[in-house]
Formats: sequence, C-alpha cells, structure tokens
Amino acid sequence: MFGGDPLLSGQVDLAVVLIVLLKVVLVFAFLLVATMLMIWFERKVVGDLQNRIGPNTAGPFGLFQTFADGVKFFFKEDLLPDRAERRVFILAPLLTVVPAFLLFCIVPFGGDFSNGANGTVEIFGHETFLQLANPPIGILFALAMSSIAVYGVMLAGWSSGSKYPLLGSVRASAQMVSYEAALGLSVCAVVLTTGTLDTHQIVAAQAGDGWGSFIPNWNLLVAGIVPFIVFLLASQAELNRPPFDLVEAEQELVGGYHTEYSSIRFALFFVAEFMNSVTMAAIIVTLFLGGPAGPAPIGPGWLWGVFWFFLKVIAFLFLFVWIRGTVPRVRYDQLMDLGWKVLIPLSLGWLLVLATFHVARDQHWNGLVVVPIAAAIALTFFGLLRFAMATAKANRLEGVVE
Repeated sequence: MFGGDPLLSGQVDLAVVLIVLLKVVLVFAFLLVATMLMIWFERKVVGDLQNRIGPNTAGPFGLFQTFADGVKFFFKEDLLPDRAERRVFILAPLLTVVPAFLLFCIVPFGGDFSNGANGTVEIFGHETFLQLANPPIGILFALAMSSIAVYGVMLAGWSSGSKYPLLGSVRASAQMVSYEAALGLSVCAVVLTTGTLDTHQIVAAQAGDGWGSFIPNWNLLVAGIVPFIVFLLASQAELNRPPFDLVEAEQELVGGYHTEYSSIRFALFFVAEFMNSVTMAAIIVTLFLGGPAGPAPIGPGWLWGVFWFFLKVIAFLFLFVWIRGTVPRVRYDQLMDLGWKVLIPLSLGWLLVLATFHVARDQHWNGLVVVPIAAAIALTFFGLLRFAMATAKANRLEGVVE
C-alpha cells in the first residue's frame, strides 16, 4: 500500500510509524476541513452567480454555516424504515464516505519538484513524500475506489424498502457505471504518455519545462486536450454533480437513493458528495496539471509545491461550482447518449491515436505518413458511428410516427 515511499524503504521503527500516523491525521483533518469549506464555497459562489447574498450570518462571512448544519444533523431524529434491511441500510453511507477518503491517500499534495528534484521532504530526519501512500499501482487503486462508491449508492436505495429510492439508486448506478468506462479510457491515455501507474511518478514526469522552455510539461498538453475534457465531463457525471445530478431529480424521484435517510446518515451522503468533489479535483490536478510541480522562486521548494497544488485544486473547485450554477440539468437520454455514444468512442479513438504516435516514434516511422493515415482512419470510424446513430434515430422516429 505504501510501496514507493522512501520512508518505508528501510527499517520501520517507532519514528517511521509515528510519521505515518501523523500523515493519516493530517490528511483526514484536511479532508474534513476542506469538505466544510467546499460546502461554504459552493453556496457562496452560487449565491454570487445568482445575485444572492449566500451564507453570511453564522460566523464571519458565514464560515460557520456548515458547522451549524453538522451540529443540526447530529440532533435530528434518526429514522429507520420498517421494511429496510437494517444492516445494509446502516452500512451504505459508509461505503460512500470511506472510498472518498481512501482516494485522496494516493494524491501528492506537496514536495519540491523544481530544478530536477524528486519531491522528497525530510521529516524528523527521515525522507518521505508529501502523500499518505504511494502504491506502484496508484491509478488502478483510484479507479477501484471510485467503483466501490457505486455499491454504497445501490445498496442505499435497495435497503430502504421503498420503490422511489430503489429507482434512484438504479439510475445512479447506471450513470456511474456508464461514465466509469470513459473515465478509465482517459486515464489510460495518461498512463500511456507517462509510462507509469505511480501517482508520484506521474507528477515527476510532468515537472520541468515543456516545449519552448516556457510551456508546462503537463499531460493536459502532452497527451492532448481530449483525455482531459473526457475526464472532466466523466468525473462530473461520476460524482452526480450538475448538470448530471439526475439521481436527485426531485420532480421524478423525490430525493433519489437517500430519500429514507435522516440525521447523521444523510449527512454522510452529503459529506461524501462534497468530499468527492475535493478528491476528484485533486486527481485531475495530479493527472493532467502536474500536481504540486511548479517553479520555486524563493524559499523552500516543498512549500511552493503545496502552494501550487492547492491553487490548482481551488481553480478546479471554482470550475465545478461555475458549471453547477450556469449549466441546466440534462435529460437522462442525453446523459446516456453523451457517455456511450460520444465520450467512450472519443476517448477510445484518441487512445488508439496516441498509441500509434508512440509506436511510430519508437520505431522511427515517417510521421508525415503515419499521422495522416491515423487521422483518416479515426475520421472514418467517427463518420460510421455518426451514420449508425443517425440511422437508429431515424428508425425510432419512424416507429413513433407509424
């Protein structure tokens, strides 16, 4: 689990154990505080976008509003439906919160990657990475954790003993599973470009100067912008955030899979949603924007790494909220069409183009010949796909008219 961290490469003594425990406490505390601030941040930004005041009463600038909401949830009545599967009903919220926490464990949130440094820092005389765990299969671990969250959603609706939560959970599971494929294919493009599954090595591969010695060496540019766009859209659908929040379409499904939940169990779903937003923003920054890698003009390099990481994460969180406040909710058929008919073929086709480019580069093929041929094949398959979609739509409309 902790694999590539130099802290664990030698003898594990009491100091090493204490450092690992310190990391666990810091990451857990940061995620809780970041989740509370994210809830406040989203309310405040959406209020500004809609020309409203937003939270401004509880504490300075309304910063204590989320804390007040949490206290309120603790004292609300905890309901348990008569027809609910008691054990599964209690377990389901935990299956949504725990993966969100574990997902952040593999994210490098600091370190000095400038001037050829490898991102290690020294804590109490021991070298380590500023991330909780660095398994050699970090990206696979991230995909596994995002997949486990589907079980919490599905089991929450099934165990409630009501048809409306069950319909909401089926809809949510279908949505999350559908966009998991596009998410995985866009990650494959990053792995193909960097040649590693290790998140720390992915960040290290993006450190330094790119083209022209001033353009960043980010995977956003190296792998092409297509995997980044696919990952961004798929992650929003994976998190059930607007405009893809169809699991909470109140006009159809009341409140979705968590309709029968109350008190602290409902709060766990609420916390998981915003915690997942923070962790997914951190994953996007790690995969496509170099994570904590950046220039260090003065002072300690590891501190600049922390600064660059949080600056990039805050920028993406603002983008998430901006999308929520401006883009209307899509229909369910549009949601599925986007996932299966657009994002998956696009990400798969781009992955094949990237693979062709890397093979051509390694085999010293003539790029002036390979690139046009690959582009022609990709456009041909895209045209065939669009033709099949148009034909299927015409057949459906013909059946409706008849």
